[in-house]
Amino acid sequence: MLRIGLTGGIGSGKTTVAKIFAKLNVPIFYGDDEAKKILISNNVKQMLKEEWGEEVFYDNKDVNKAALANIVFNDVVELQKLNGIIHPELLNKFDKWAKDKENEGYKYVILEAAILFEAGFQAFVNKTICVSATDEERIERVLKRDKATREQVISRMRNQWPQEKVIEISDYEIKNSSSDMILETIANLHNLFLN
Repeated sequence: MLRIGLTGGIGSGKTTVAKIFAKLNVPIFYGDDEAKKILISNNVKQMLKEEWGEEVFYDNKDVNKAALANIVFNDVVELQKLNGIIHPELLNKFDKWAKDKENEGYKYVILEAAILFEAGFQAFVNKTICVSATDEERIERVLKRDKATREQVISRMRNQWPQEKVIEISDYEIKNSSSDMILETIANLHNLFLN
């Protein structure tokens, strides 16, 4: 069974593309959503406590995501520590999930992850797809979706790998601009992965 990595920068439409694959009966592992679930698991909470103490928890013992974000997003070393806790758990969960899907007879599955290459997850899939769009379309999509300013969106985009770099190292690209026919590209890839 093939494992396909699906990525794309903020506002590229990778979640939309994932949903289209899902309509084609392809199992999708949403990496960002699963990472959020892992963050609140008891096992990970214990590791967070050992690393940063009580300051990353509320009084009711829930993870204070804002406090944790303040620590890790201002310090690369701290972010690497958090990723060192979350990513192995995420990859174990993906591996078990993918094996279950293989046993169910699926030909391929998709790991959707915003930081597929940044996190080194490409080593755990057979092929990679980058969803791309023009910078202006990406900005407009995020402005419609999030309560963010144009400057905040541009700042988030700058914090990600440049789209051109991700396209270059991906096996396939799905151009998701308004003038592009993404359904045809997705259908062609779907047929390729099934055979």
